[in-house]
Amino acid sequence: MSELLFLVGTVVVISLIFDFTNGFHDAANAIATSVATRALTPGVALAMAAVMNFLGAMLGTKVAETIGSGIVDITELEKITGLTLVLGGLAGAIGWNLITWWRGLPSSSSHALIGGLAGAGIASLATVHWTVIFDRVVVPMIVSPAVGFLLAYLIMKVVLRLLTEAPYHTTMHRFRYAQTVSAAMVALGHGLQDAQKTMGVIVLALTAGGFHNLEDGIPTWVKLAAAAAISLGTATGGFRIMKTLGSKIIDLDPARGFVAESVAASVLYTTAFVWAAPISTTHTITCAIMGVGATKRRSAVRWSVAGNIATAWILTIPAAGALAAVATWLLRLVLI
Repeated sequence: MSELLFLVGTVVVISLIFDFTNGFHDAANAIATSVATRALTPGVALAMAAVMNFLGAMLGTKVAETIGSGIVDITELEKITGLTLVLGGLAGAIGWNLITWWRGLPSSSSHALIGGLAGAGIASLATVHWTVIFDRVVVPMIVSPAVGFLLAYLIMKVVLRLLTEAPYHTTMHRFRYAQTVSAAMVALGHGLQDAQKTMGVIVLALTAGGFHNLEDGIPTWVKLAAAAAISLGTATGGFRIMKTLGSKIIDLDPARGFVAESVAASVLYTTAFVWAAPISTTHTITCAIMGVGATKRRSAVRWSVAGNIATAWILTIPAAGALAAVATWLLRLVLI
């Protein structure tokens, strides 16, 4: 029992470390456009995003339940094996997060975690729910960025038509104020989506160790711990990725920043509450930025940078899965 308790405690701590890395890795999602257009200073933007991340994390549990019970089946495994699986999955996700953060690429922490759990599940000979992964991960991974791009493009076209006769400088000044709201909306959606994934992993570990029943839902202390960890990570900052999102893809103005953030936030809320799908905040806001950028002219979007980002997206699930499988194999040598 003491060994199980130690392993569960280790998983909880590492899960919260992952949550922290998620916060600083994905902080740019919410604030890059607002900082790039000078609607907010980096310090104010990070503080606002941290608070909204915390609040968003407390708003729902559907995504957490998908992660906690829908990716791998740990009920058929020995307790030590199940906990090793979760540890290996976290190791793969954190490893890929750090690699892409160092390279300044806005990859998906969500897909890194899911890929990590799937890779660890394969290494542990557990049942991996590929249908759930396809329906709630792969399909949303394709649909949500496409919807973000298309909606952002169309709405920006309408906004430009409506503001044809409006004075440019006055209009942009007003959109800077509006971006305070839209950035907060994205940060709230980020907390709603990404903190829940950590909650799901912690519940998975508690269940594997025999300390929790999945049918009992998400304990309050798990919600608070995950919310606090992602908020602290966000407050720490993600300036490398902020630069990529805020200026390397396109030179943003406040109007385009506002539309991109508003569209991304809408997609995040819809998928979390309606679809219970753990989508990528990163993918959604990046494609929304490309969508508003394409309304300038096709060459306004730096497609070579977008191509590098897309490559990281495609690699995330298999790369995190491979790292997790190796980590799980090594952990099994030590623990089992």
